[in-house]
Amino acid sequence: MASIYVDTYALGRVLLAEPDAKVIDAALSSYEARWSSSLLAVELGRLGKAESLEAAAAEQLKTVVLLPVTEARLVLAAAIDPSEIRSLDAIHLASAVELHSAGRVAAVMTYDRQLIAGCAHHGVPVVAPVV
Repeated sequence: MASIYVDTYALGRVLLAEPDAKVIDAALSSYEARWSSSLLAVELGRLGKAESLEAAAAEQLKTVVLLPVTEARLVLAAAIDPSEIRSLDAIHLASAVELHSAGRVAAVMTYDRQLIAGCAHHGVPVVAPVV
């Protein structure tokens, strides 16, 4: 069974109980593990704080293996193509590309257009289930 990289856009939809939250959660449960950059802890934590869902955000984070944001990953994120990728998305993209290249994740779950384009540029499959 494969693992998946998940970004804040996808997990945030589950946290906020968006209409597609159940479909996203079901898709995520079909993978053996969920990976993300430790940046996810900041982004999802901030979303949880803004929406008074801190406890729920913390519970979601427990289900994800967080890859540390290291100096080497920041250097890769600064240089990664395409150049249009925003800074935080570049950190997610660099982490996802690294994990995919190492065979640790089969795909990325995101709804972010720039991250989708970045994944396509690097040949990383994207999963974005809808209702």
